[in-house]
Amino acid sequence: MKQNVLPIKDSNVLIQVQQTLLDSFRAGRRNYTIFQMGKATLLRVSDVLALRYDDVFDSDSNARRNAFIHDKKTGKANTLYLKPVINDLLDYREWLNSKHIESEWLFPSSSDPTRHINEKQFYKVMARVGDLLGLDYLGTHTMRKTGAYRVYVQSHYNIGLVMTLLNHSSEAMTLAYLGLDQVSRERMLDNIDFG
Repeated sequence: MKQNVLPIKDSNVLIQVQQTLLDSFRAGRRNYTIFQMGKATLLRVSDVLALRYDDVFDSDSNARRNAFIHDKKTGKANTLYLKPVINDLLDYREWLNSKHIESEWLFPSSSDPTRHINEKQFYKVMARVGDLLGLDYLGTHTMRKTGAYRVYVQSHYNIGLVMTLLNHSSEAMTLAYLGLDQVSRERMLDNIDFG
């Protein structure tokens, strides 16, 4: 049976997930930073995990404001705005230095720093977080969906912005991706003054 991965809509649950990622794993700082990057950039997990250290840090190890990549799935050029995660990236850089981890990859594998962590490994991390917190809807796309949902709500439901950030071609696709079920739609409609 296919798992139904949903965005984390509750801010308290989001905090619990982030804290669990950080505190419940030997490479917690790496796992947390992967999640934060995925949430802030709305990248697919495959693109987050394939980031190179030099994509995000300059030659003096300062975090860049923007990163330029090509999406794996679409092949399209993508400019990532990194300012929302600069502090997370700087904390992560310090963690890498403290562990004496050097790699061309931003998120190296714990067992082999010449390779980056793969989707299967990160799926296991997210599944473990779900088990620890009793959440059955976490997966590798949770971070992208959560970021998209937060942009949608905090931009006052600007579906066009979210569609652009996700590189979707239809509103219906984006609304389904956001996990907007009947209950969510009714809650939003409850706040509309129909006069």
